[in-house]
Amino acid sequence: MWPPCYNGIKMTARLITAIISTLLEEAALVVIVLWGLPKLGIHIPLAGLIVLMVAWCAWSVYTYQLGSRALRIKPVLPSMVGSKGRVTSPLVPQGLVSIRGELWIATSTSGKIDIGEEVIVVEQDGLKLVVDKGSASDSKETE
Repeated sequence: MWPPCYNGIKMTARLITAIISTLLEEAALVVIVLWGLPKLGIHIPLAGLIVLMVAWCAWSVYTYQLGSRALRIKPVLPSMVGSKGRVTSPLVPQGLVSIRGELWIATSTSGKIDIGEEVIVVEQDGLKLVVDKGSASDSKETE
């Protein structure tokens, strides 16, 4: 069974990438401490290198967990149902509407609607809106 997906990225691919990048960062740290710094006259003991590597590994695990948590959060979208807007590209049946200064992809329930006509959002499916012609007294603010 595959691990859960977050935003279309398989968790295993993300984990493998994180492990490889952390190993490369640790290798760069070793090269800097054992080769680069001594050329500048700075000598860090082996115990210091080990402490740096453990700290960097802990930081990588911490940031990986924060990122994983952030990817699990579903975005909260404002409800646009009841909002008024104007058609900016003809809805035949799909086009663009402007609501509160933002452009939204919309589908018309009442056939073709021309540019400039007022519409009301009757349904929302993620980032796509379903609109109808006309106006209503209980609708939210327009552009």
